[in-house]
Amino acid sequence: MAKRVEVNCETGETRYIDLTDEEIAANEANAAAAATAVAAQEAADTKAATDAAAGKAKLKDLGLTDDQITALVG
Repeated sequence: MAKRVEVNCETGETRYIDLTDEEIAANEANAAAAATAVAAQEAADTKAATDAAAGKAKLKDLGLTDDQITALVG
């Protein structure tokens, strides 16, 4: 069974306490929410990189040089 650690800083005593079913369910829900948030951030980062590359390609198609594009967008 999963456990949590409880440390008494005054005495240095360490106790390992079994998690309740509710604590386990809450931990699993938090882990799922974190995984969803990470996936959403990764998707947003990928979209931003793809959009930036497409935008620079379009500027190049319009005849701008790499130096001009860098001056405009970094």
